[in-house]
Amino acid sequence: MIPLDHFLIVSALLFAIGLYATLTKKNTIMVLVGVELMINASVLNLVAFGRYDKVLFGGQVFALFVIVLAAASVAVALGIVLQVYRHFKSVDPTDFDSLKD
Repeated sequence: MIPLDHFLIVSALLFAIGLYATLTKKNTIMVLVGVELMINASVLNLVAFGRYDKVLFGGQVFALFVIVLAAASVAVALGIVLQVYRHFKSVDPTDFDSLKD
């Protein structure tokens, strides 16, 4: 049986990689990938802690809701990225500073 510490270490590393990708990448798609890595790290924590709830399975149920919300947010974010690309002809987040045009 894998101890909880191992899950938490993997989750922390996954979150750190996602944070690094979000803060350093110049491509909007890579920023979205970093955000998804951070969300997956939190889902891993939910499932790891949910293993100790033998009656209600609260961690697993909440993890399913988080996964559904993450999928919906990615769909909306990709739609916004496509519209920004059509307008500015770039997906570099530093190229567009205003969406009023």
